[in-house]
Amino acid sequence: MTNLFDLKGKVAIVTGASSGLGVQFATALAKQGADVAIVARRLEKLNLVKTEIEKLGVKCLPIKCDVTKVEEIKAVVDTVIKQYGKIDILVNNAGIGLFGPAEEQTDELWQTMINMNLNSVYYFAREVGKNMIENKYGKIINIGSIHSQVAMTGLPLTAYCSTKGGVLMLTKSLANEWAKYNITVNAIGPAYFESEMTQDVVSDEAFTQVVKTYCPMGRIGKKGELDGAVVYFASDASSYTTGQILSVDGGWTVI
Repeated sequence: MTNLFDLKGKVAIVTGASSGLGVQFATALAKQGADVAIVARRLEKLNLVKTEIEKLGVKCLPIKCDVTKVEEIKAVVDTVIKQYGKIDILVNNAGIGLFGPAEEQTDELWQTMINMNLNSVYYFAREVGKNMIENKYGKIINIGSIHSQVAMTGLPLTAYCSTKGGVLMLTKSLANEWAKYNITVNAIGPAYFESEMTQDVVSDEAFTQVVKTYCPMGRIGKKGELDGAVVYFASDASSYTTGQILSVDGGWTVI
């Protein structure tokens, strides 16, 4: 039987890949044989990730990029195409999680969240999409959140929820536009996983109680529990799946 999850010969870009979930996504794709371009602002951390990924027997290209700057995104896409000749997979993972009461949010915080969590996802998809359209093949995976679909009592997340809700509808709309080019566009909606971005939240005692109340499994996600989702959407196993969000959340969004 053909291995539907085999990614040998595929080229992937993973943004926000200097730490946390981005490293996990890049590693999961590499374990299935994909060559990976890893993108973030901290080149020194990317180089450490490159060393580990290349131990898996694939190629890894670290590229410094501020994903809020369109010209830098275009440069990344050009570099990857020159190096590998194509782009098969894009994982739009880069993002931030600032929060605070809506009535107290500054214009600067709102714009920062929009630029990082929503605009960058569109710009990267747009630039990579041009190559995928030309090649009549592509897998775009946007990293949303449980907050693409639900808010949370006691935690003021209006800006974050707005950006992640936008990612979901961007995913659906791009899926609709680009299906005719054999490009699938899907999203993953993680609940809370321990990472550099979330460590202050998940280590808080009060938040532990929130998790026990709102998550049927009563815990945050563990390392590796998103691997199956990203490999599924990146592979031919999902060839007839597009415009969807897969919530990997311990049941959080079912109640």
